Amino acid sequence: MINRYTVIGQPIAHSLSPVVHHLFGDLTQRKINYTRTEATPETFEQVVRDFQASGAKGCNVTAPFKELAVKVCDRVAPHALRAGSVNTIHMQRDGALVGHSTDGPGLVADIQTNHRLELQAKRILLLGAGGAARGVVEPLLATQPASFHIANRTASKAAALADMFGADGAITAGGYDELAGENAFDIIINATTPSADGGRPLVPDTVISEQSLAYDMTYSSRDTDFMQWSTALGASSCNGLGMLVEQAAESFFIWEGVRPKTRLVFPRLNEMLS
Repeated sequence: MINRYTVIGQPIAHSLSPVVHHLFGDLTQRKINYTRTEATPETFEQVVRDFQASGAKGCNVTAPFKELAVKVCDRVAPHALRAGSVNTIHMQRDGALVGHSTDGPGLVADIQTNHRLELQAKRILLLGAGGAARGVVEPLLATQPASFHIANRTASKAAALADMFGADGAITAGGYDELAGENAFDIIINATTPSADGGRPLVPDTVISEQSLAYDMTYSSRDTDFMQWSTALGASSCNGLGMLVEQAAESFFIWEGVRPKTRLVFPRLNEMLS
């Protein structure tokens, strides 16, 4: 029997998720079929339910449907409900759609395992306060950083997000302009949505140093403007390819009950993106 999965988004043709999951299937000797599916906000729920009715076991959800997926699911894991974001739906035998969020664990795993950088006692700056940011706040705070600051172009949105997780640890928030005078952060994570012409969050150069890691959650075949900016200032930088792989591994574990060795898929992905 071949278990079937898909990733639903708009646009979706660029997604590497099918490649990643088929590699996972090969590594774990699981027969799976993983596809891409386009939807609109109006058709998203029907697309999910039609895929479930066809006998599928699950789907991933990407932009712009992660918040909508929360409402479509019959049950939502506490961490995903709190984040207001679902990127993994498990289609269970009893007919229930169960939502999870694997983005945060995927980000933490990539930084700590692949980049070998402990987050505990570090100063973390998160740029952005949208859905992508919400999905990673709780797992990042769980690593017990020394401080955690959310900065957003609209300061009130950053403050609202910080309030949601204020009981989890030391968390502050503000606008980009309020970062002037701040000491450099150990880790700067860009969770903003890239604009049509690229661009980066306009934060002061002083927030970064040669000891910082600049992490762009977007994955791309080239260095993003955020990465180019940080590299020019002497910092280490990376894109979200590792996060993509690690969050996919979490999804695969939820569906298939086995966790693939993610390090074995990076050579193939890097070859494809080069």
